[in-house]
Amino acid sequence: MMVKDPLELPDHLPVPEDDGAADHLVGAALPPIALQTTDGTSVRLDQLEGRTVVFAYPRTGRPGEPSLGGDEEWDAIPGARGCTPQACSFRDEYARFEAAGTRLLGLSTQDTGYQREATERLQLPYPLLSDERLELATALRLPTFEVDGITLLKRLTLFVRDGVIESVIYPVFPPNRSAEQALAHLAG
Repeated sequence: MMVKDPLELPDHLPVPEDDGAADHLVGAALPPIALQTTDGTSVRLDQLEGRTVVFAYPRTGRPGEPSLGGDEEWDAIPGARGCTPQACSFRDEYARFEAAGTRLLGLSTQDTGYQREATERLQLPYPLLSDERLELATALRLPTFEVDGITLLKRLTLFVRDGVIESVIYPVFPPNRSAEQALAHLAG
């Protein structure tokens, strides 16, 4: 079996549709939940001051390892493939978020050790948050899906100011243009 490169997006990925699963998030206060980060600290989103962009994604892949359910099944799930290119899009645009005075955080249900490896391998200048116990996902009723018995976040971008979600991009597609979409949203 040939394993796909997680940095590459295959042609003809199914486009996720807006199923309304994020409609309730605008105006929601973030809950007092501490999440572990890849920089060795924990973060409570409800306590962050100023503007923060949190991009949620299902899971980053590792070179040479198959995706959950196998690469063909993973590719067939609308919005599943593309987490690594999405994370890299934010890496490549990180200076523009800083210049806009906006904190940047990634969020998935992967454990911190897995995320730390991805942060180092991909040279991400921002921390990733682990919601492996699904505390934030449950409290906010974030959109999720399940593969091989593992609950994963659907791809979305939260725009947070002083602990409140001001707006949301959902669904996010294509994933490798996620940072560009977020920057356009901030500017608009």
